[in-house]
Amino acid sequence: MTIYPIITIPDPVLRKQAAAVERVDAELRRLMDDMLATMYDAPGIGLAAPQIGVSRRLIVMDPAKEDAPKTPLVMLNPEILERSDELRVHEEGCLSIPEVTAEIERPAKVKVAFLDRQGKPQEADLEGIWATIVQHEIDHLNGVLFIDYLSRLKRDMIVKKMTKQKRAEAL
Repeated sequence: MTIYPIITIPDPVLRKQAAAVERVDAELRRLMDDMLATMYDAPGIGLAAPQIGVSRRLIVMDPAKEDAPKTPLVMLNPEILERSDELRVHEEGCLSIPEVTAEIERPAKVKVAFLDRQGKPQEADLEGIWATIVQHEIDHLNGVLFIDYLSRLKRDMIVKKMTKQKRAEAL
């Protein structure tokens, strides 16, 4: 398995709309497995293909703690069909924006349509942390980052700091 480097802001790939997955084959399944390995290695609880430089509509998730049994979920072309009126606030972070967290309010429950590992259509009713993760990862597929839910001032400060860090690392 391959552990991919994770793309960080301000890389423009993170702001692009990802392309739909057209077919599921052995190469795509290998990418799914590599993304799970990359997510666990980071460590993280969700990863979208654009975060490893692949602009495809593919996400992997697993909120299980380190000592708990793994419960990975892979979604191709995920689409939110329904959102609850009830909201949930969660302290979100992102592998593409290291060391930054913020409280983000999102619907507490969602219904999602997607293709599974075999390319078969599925629907899932997700709530709690699963609902938060799937919304966060689908945002990535649409070029949206969790910092976009913050005030412009906070967002600009984070982007400026990350840009400065990247320049310093390049020297």
